[in-house]
Amino acid sequence: MSAGKALPKANRLAFLSQPAPASYVAGLGRGASGFTTRSDIGPAREGPSAEAVAEAQTRRGEEVEADPEQYQDPDNETGLFAGTVYEQDDEEADRIYDAVDEKMDRRRKARREAREAEELAKFRAERPKIQTQFADLKRGLAEVSDAEWENLPDVGNLTKRRRKDFREGRTFAVPDSVIVGNRESTQYENALDPMQQDSGGFETPAESGTITNLVELGQARDKVLSLRLDQVSGTSSTLGGSQTSIDPKGYLTDLNSVQLRSDAEIGDIKRARMLFKSLVESNPKHAPGWIAAACVEEHAGRMVVARKLIKAGCEQCPKNEDVWLEAARLHQTADAKIILANAVQHVGQSVKVWLTAANLEGDVKSKKRVLRKALEHIPNSVRLWKETVNLETSPADARVLLTRAVEVIPTSVELWLALSRLETPDRAKGVINKARKAIPTSHEIYIAAARLVEQDVANKLAAGQDASKEMMLIDRTMESCVKELRRLQVLLTREQWLKEAERCETDGSPRTCEAIVKATIALELDDEDRFDVWLADVEGAEQRGLTGTARAILAYALRVYPDRRDLWKRAAELEKAHGSRESLDAILERAVHHCPQAETLWLMAAKEKWLGGDVPAAREILERAFVANPESEAIWLAAVKLEAENNELGVARELLVRARTVADTERIWMKSAVFERRHGQPDAALETLETAIKKYPKFAKFYMIKGQILQDKKDIPGARAVFAAGMKACPKEPVLWILASRLEEADGRSIKARALLDKARLVNPHTDTLWAEAVGVEDRAGSTQQTKALLARGLQECQTSGLLWSMAIWAEPRASRKSRSVDALKKSNESPMVVCAIARLFWAERKIDKAREWFGRAVTKDDGGADLGDSWAWWLKFERQHGTKEQQEAVMAKCAAVEPLHGPVWQSVAKDMKNLGKSTREVLDLVASALQ
Repeated sequence: MSAGKALPKANRLAFLSQPAPASYVAGLGRGASGFTTRSDIGPAREGPSAEAVAEAQTRRGEEVEADPEQYQDPDNETGLFAGTVYEQDDEEADRIYDAVDEKMDRRRKARREAREAEELAKFRAERPKIQTQFADLKRGLAEVSDAEWENLPDVGNLTKRRRKDFREGRTFAVPDSVIVGNRESTQYENALDPMQQDSGGFETPAESGTITNLVELGQARDKVLSLRLDQVSGTSSTLGGSQTSIDPKGYLTDLNSVQLRSDAEIGDIKRARMLFKSLVESNPKHAPGWIAAACVEEHAGRMVVARKLIKAGCEQCPKNEDVWLEAARLHQTADAKIILANAVQHVGQSVKVWLTAANLEGDVKSKKRVLRKALEHIPNSVRLWKETVNLETSPADARVLLTRAVEVIPTSVELWLALSRLETPDRAKGVINKARKAIPTSHEIYIAAARLVEQDVANKLAAGQDASKEMMLIDRTMESCVKELRRLQVLLTREQWLKEAERCETDGSPRTCEAIVKATIALELDDEDRFDVWLADVEGAEQRGLTGTARAILAYALRVYPDRRDLWKRAAELEKAHGSRESLDAILERAVHHCPQAETLWLMAAKEKWLGGDVPAAREILERAFVANPESEAIWLAAVKLEAENNELGVARELLVRARTVADTERIWMKSAVFERRHGQPDAALETLETAIKKYPKFAKFYMIKGQILQDKKDIPGARAVFAAGMKACPKEPVLWILASRLEEADGRSIKARALLDKARLVNPHTDTLWAEAVGVEDRAGSTQQTKALLARGLQECQTSGLLWSMAIWAEPRASRKSRSVDALKKSNESPMVVCAIARLFWAERKIDKAREWFGRAVTKDDGGADLGDSWAWWLKFERQHGTKEQQEAVMAKCAAVEPLHGPVWQSVAKDMKNLGKSTREVLDLVASALQ
């Protein structure tokens, strides 16, 4: 076949079916090798053998790759020691080495993790995450309601301008190929390609030589990520091996010191400059325009241009003081003095210019010279006179200046008052009289006159002289002040007068304060509103710490309403909190004189005398109280308590006998039985109770005391019968059921105790104490599941019970107590018991400050928190473990002041016969020791 002629078509097809030459390997030159895959369809050819490949490589002159296994020793295929025996010693050695490696790894792990945590914390502090920066805002989103979410407006074009779109109004013809391609993009092929079938199979990734190694990809990704993190943290090395020399913090600090201006800001400055330039050119006499133009240049950093502008402004507007002041501000001190010297030639009546000039002076002498020069130009300026007087160090010189000042400005109240303060008391009166004639409409001058008289009162009292006339003069001065101001149509409101009174008390003039209150407290008030308004004024003054004002208001109110016992009680409480014992006794003496039927006032008076150690005076007050209130139960019991506490048992017993005859009440009979039981006469107590039960069979405490006496005498059947009679007579008394249950439990009859409590809950539904007692019975019996079940049922019935919620908190596992306490706080309306339980949780977690704060909240709650003795005891126990002696004493003092009476453990300890007669401090100590 000649080279110049092409093969016929039939010969070309026959050539493709001919066998390949013996040394031909398809794709060998580019490193390919033939193989057969499972996806091959139809007959496939076998690739050349290894010998054929080697022969072909030899012919081409390529080096034949050596077989790595041809030099292996068939007798030693696994290693040098492959034929040895693995003994027990080898196993032990390997185990020891593994243990050492593991221990060293743990030690390094702790240090490594600590170092990594420290580095991470430092990195997070320098570069916080986005989610950390917006964490508070995300928490705030929790309070957004659904309605607020729905009312959020859609994002739109807020510029109120229509954006231009270059494509608006233009249309294009879509080619058919785009439409067809879009239609076929969502279709799926469900048949094989016949061309692929004819060629002998589908091409696989292996055939194209693009096998992906996922492990290497992962390693490369990790390496790139590590490099990026190192660059961000500033620890990556350069190619030469040296670390970066850029300090991120210092670099950012340097950037903050550079003042960069954006294009928008520069444009704004240019527009403002053009605007103000047009303004000053069109209206050169407009001073604010010059000032604004200078401020723009100052903001742009062009101080020279700003000073030129303001200089031109001074030339154009020489009569405007603001231009001169702005010019002085923009210049240095020396230049500013020259500018202000020129300014006073044009605006010599400007106080601001003179004061600015005086402030620029460095020494006092120069300031005085400038201010005196200013007074020559502006003699009627109060501010200049005050500044001049303030620079004087000698009272005599200041007095001379003020004397001249009040001559020049006789209508200035401040100058008259300042002069009166510098004069002697005798001459000050003359100054005040002149001031009152010059300014008859000033109430400050009258108040100053009253304060001068009060100084005379203080001096006479210190010298032991009579000052009653002067004290009456203070009242007359304020009364005449009110009358004169009303005549001159100068009407101050009642609130303004009260503020003046409070100011006098703050300045140390309580008698003047009282005179102001007495003269003005009834202004602008109707008769039916006076009482409530005055009480509100007293509360407000006391809250602000102004006890003198509150005392004066109460004194005036008591003169108007001398028969209001609650007003006398409020006055007594005020004196007890802020006054002396003598003032308290005087108030109570006046109170019982005006309100002889008020038992509370008699008891307060007797108690204060008793606490003061004057027992005969207390007896005398109670005797007078008997005369005024012969059938008063409280007064009889107070007299019995007084005699019993002073070991006058016979007198106390006789008083009880007389009380049962004169004032025949259930409480007196109960106190008689308690008195006999307390002093070792249980039989007499039982006789008294027998008579009392016949007279008052519906009084539950008779059955309680009688049952407890019989239980103490080991008469269990008798006590059981008494409690049963009491439950039948008074089924609505939960304490009776609880005592009967405890009696059965102490007798070893827990089933009977449970039955009694079940019946009690049926008779008294929604009673949390009964549920708490039932939970306690199961807890003491060791029935954990039944305890939780009863507690859950109790919370369902008494959903707001602080007692049950506090028990539920401690019934939870340690991990879930905190979440349970949140629910308890919400459901119980912040019950003091729950607050105390939360304080104990903080105590258990060693959060000392938090625990102390919550204990303080628990005993200051308005809903009876201070009356819970258990909360005080827990606080004292906490302070004994974590507090100081002073903190422990503070807790005991506060508890003794409020005298708590309630609390499960507190009542059991306080009412124990062994602890009767002990003080609140002693009971608190016992309860704190008994708490677990």
